[in-house]
Parts: sequence; structure tokens; C-alpha cells
Amino acid sequence: MTTSPVIELDAVGMTYRSRKETNTVLDGCTLTVGRGEFVSIVGHSGGGKTTLLRIISGLIHPTEGSVRVNGQHVDQSLSDMSMVFQKPVLLPWRDNLQNVLLPMEFRGRVTDTMRAYAMELLEMTGLKDTARRHPYELSGGMQQRVAICRALVSHPDIMLMDEPFGALDAMTRDSMNLELQRIWSETGRSILFVTHSIPEAVFLSDRVLVIGDKPGRVVADITVDLPRPRTKAHRYTPEFYEYEQQISELIGAKESIA
Repeated sequence: MTTSPVIELDAVGMTYRSRKETNTVLDGCTLTVGRGEFVSIVGHSGGGKTTLLRIISGLIHPTEGSVRVNGQHVDQSLSDMSMVFQKPVLLPWRDNLQNVLLPMEFRGRVTDTMRAYAMELLEMTGLKDTARRHPYELSGGMQQRVAICRALVSHPDIMLMDEPFGALDAMTRDSMNLELQRIWSETGRSILFVTHSIPEAVFLSDRVLVIGDKPGRVVADITVDLPRPRTKAHRYTPEFYEYEQQISELIGAKESIA
């Protein structure tokens, strides 16, 4: 894996101002994500993690600092980047294949080749037989897999994922962790992944960034030196537990972070 940076943030700050108050969400936030890396962000709710993803994606602009993606300053939403949200956000009147193809429809690029690729993605995630079914016919975990396929269909260099498995039950979440690890290893995408789950962050990541209390900034950058591919058994090793404890202590709230 090469480590040339695809995402670079330098002293990024974000302050919202209204007539009544000033709300600083991020202050002096600096980080990098290397090409092909899986990097997770953990921290308390309200620490600016989602705001950070929105800034990187170009949806909003920081009030301070600079953001570069693939060496270019970000001043608009980028075509080589996709985002997976906390909920699948699928259109219920469209079948699953049509939902996957939606980004390409917006770009006027739905071809037979693209339809075939969308089917390959559904097959890769175990959903080939559901292509003509609708989202309401699928479980929550299956819907989130459709959302991941939709994020991959445009061949993005970078995927931003904002707590995509937070609403799932524990067993489904574990399965999705294994599925995402496999997808990442097969596609080689760079992934920046926000989660409140420390075990999930350790399991999936090459590096874990700890965001401090509001206003958010990176207070620790921890390299996870565990073998890949990781299995459920890795969660019960002393090495895995040590990473969990280290991150819990940095966050300072062992009981409030699931």
C-alpha cells in the first residue's frame, strides 16, 4: 500500500455565527489519509466529526485552514469522492439496481456497461438476486449494502462514511464490518470512516484518529498493527484489547463509547 496523501487538512477550523451566538465546532484540525488507507475517526458526539466529512466532501467550506484532495484545494463537491450516510437514504419507489445507478443518472452516464458494473457490485455484496426488488423488501443491513454499492458505482477514489452501521443490531453490524473490510480490500479505495464504536474502529482501520471534545481537533493518531484480513477472533486477542483501552483512555469516557 502506498501512503501518498489523498486527503490533507491543515489547521482547519469551522465556526458558525448567528445573531445570538458563536459556535466553534472545529479548531486547528490537521490530518492526512494516504492512498488506499482505511482511517477511522472516533470521539464524543458533537465533536465535529460529521462536519469534518462535510468539509472534506466540499459540501461546506471551513472558516479557517486548508483542505486538499489529491493535491487540489477543495472548493466544491468532488466527482471522485462518494459519501455513505448514517441511514441508507434509498428511494423506495425505485428498485435496488436503479438506486445503485442513481449517481450515474445524475451525470447522464447510464450505459449497458455501467448497468453491468452495478450488477457486479450487487453480486459482490451478495445482493444479485435482489436487484429488481425494492428497498422496503430488504433488511436494514441489506439496504446499507445497497447504499455502499451506490457509493462505489462511480469508481470514486475516496469514500467518506458517516457512522453507516450505527442503526444496525450487533450481529448485523459485525457482518457489515466483515463485508466492508472485504470490499475495501478488493477495491483499493481510500476510506475515511466515522464511528462511535471503538471496537469497530480498531477492527476496520489502518489508523484511528481520536477527536477531542468540542471544538474538535485530532488529539491522537494511532496505527493499528494487526494482521489482515481480520476475523471475529481478532477481537478477543490481547493486542486488540490494548488498542481499545488506549483509545478509550484518550477519549476519557470508557462507558459512554459503545
